[in-house]
Amino acid sequence: MLGRLASQRIREIRQVYRQFPQASRSFSTALNYHLDSPDNKPDIPWEFSAANKEKAKEIISHYPSNYKQSAVIPLLDLAQQQHGGWLPVSAMNHVAKVIEVAPIRVYEVATFYSMFNRTKVGTYHLLVCGTTPCMIRGSRDIEEALLKHLGVKRNEVTKDGLFSVGEMECMGCCVNAPMITVADYSSGSEGYTYNYYEDVTPKRVVEIVEAFRRGEKPPRGTQNPERKNSGPQGGNTTLLGEPKAPPCRDLDAC
Repeated sequence: MLGRLASQRIREIRQVYRQFPQASRSFSTALNYHLDSPDNKPDIPWEFSAANKEKAKEIISHYPSNYKQSAVIPLLDLAQQQHGGWLPVSAMNHVAKVIEVAPIRVYEVATFYSMFNRTKVGTYHLLVCGTTPCMIRGSRDIEEALLKHLGVKRNEVTKDGLFSVGEMECMGCCVNAPMITVADYSSGSEGYTYNYYEDVTPKRVVEIVEAFRRGEKPPRGTQNPERKNSGPQGGNTTLLGEPKAPPCRDLDAC
């Protein structure tokens, strides 16, 4: 009885989201099922490019021959880079064929990790860190500035296809909060970059967007001119000299 009710409810949800293709994108990681669309269905041919076939062979060579499936994450990442930042189901099927596993084994990975996008993203995919340190330091204002400037909602793509804005949990650079990362798919897998932009302000993120629009590559890392990497603003106040080595290398004998 409960199984039938659950199945009926899922069918109702699917029917609703078929009417709003863009809405399904916002739930691409929450509702882990696939809906065929004109540009994302299993019968669309997909395979690695000649260059990426060689890269795939090199990736697989890092693992024992009977553990090809261990290469699933780097191969999915390579496929996503080749396909402009997202993974169609046909690309997942191809990866499954390459590592000789059932497609469901690849789907399980692609739907679990938020790094994999299962619907289209912009050429420049902007991700705002939303974890507590960044939130305290103003990440909500950063996201609002980006969405307002680009005229989109979270997880939407601009009409020109250049930009999309998403949210990511903890990018591991809390000392330089708030921050964004930019996945740059403008040069395909050959020139793919994934860079952090730290100590950003609402004004600065808009400037970064416009630099990418002009085809420029804004300097990555901290955007605060008074900081160097993760050092304090204004420069170090301690540890100003060269550290002294221990009197001997055998510490137990010292």
